[in-house]
Amino acid sequence: MFKLAPSVLSADFGNLQRDIEMINTSEADWFHVDIMDGVFVPNISFGFPVMKAVQKHAKKPLDVHLMIVQPERYFQEFKDAGAEILSIHYEASTHLHRSLQNIKQLGMKAGVALNPHTPVSVLEDTIGDIDLVLLMSVNPGFGGQKFIENTYKKIAQAKELILRSNSKALIEIDGGVSESNAEKLVKAGADVLVAGNAVFSSPDPLSTIRQLKQFA
Repeated sequence: MFKLAPSVLSADFGNLQRDIEMINTSEADWFHVDIMDGVFVPNISFGFPVMKAVQKHAKKPLDVHLMIVQPERYFQEFKDAGAEILSIHYEASTHLHRSLQNIKQLGMKAGVALNPHTPVSVLEDTIGDIDLVLLMSVNPGFGGQKFIENTYKKIAQAKELILRSNSKALIEIDGGVSESNAEKLVKAGADVLVAGNAVFSSPDPLSTIRQLKQFA
């Protein structure tokens, strides 16, 4: 069964505890936490104080997506702030293999995120060390963007690489996920769907999460 990871970035930060507790009681599986530095992507999200507030109330795993330069500087801090899955961008990692090893040594699952223009083939030499392949289905930096249709082709390519390599990596899709494309994404081979606006802009988030989960 696929996993649903509502994105904290789309929550109401004036009522963050309320929204976290809503996800705790929902059928969602993970919290997706986007960290942006204003350098790797043209936006700044939040840092450790907010993440620790999420950790304090969250009762489900924190799936942390680093959209920052030199992510290796902060692995220990993210572990301490509750990250169970830590994804770094291929495009921001000069020594990707070493970084994946370091993440795992700290006891976290290691993910690699790919921007829309980056081919899946770049993971050929590291797929055996990867627990999560995060395919960006919008250009990273802002919520509410239109889904990029080429993502379906990349899911197929990622699935083929994973199977050929006997990897156990999951495929996660981040950006523009909604009730209109969730079923097609799961059928294409996605294992984890990140949903931000679709959940938190809904008049009934619990119902929306339930509808998204029915596509498993």
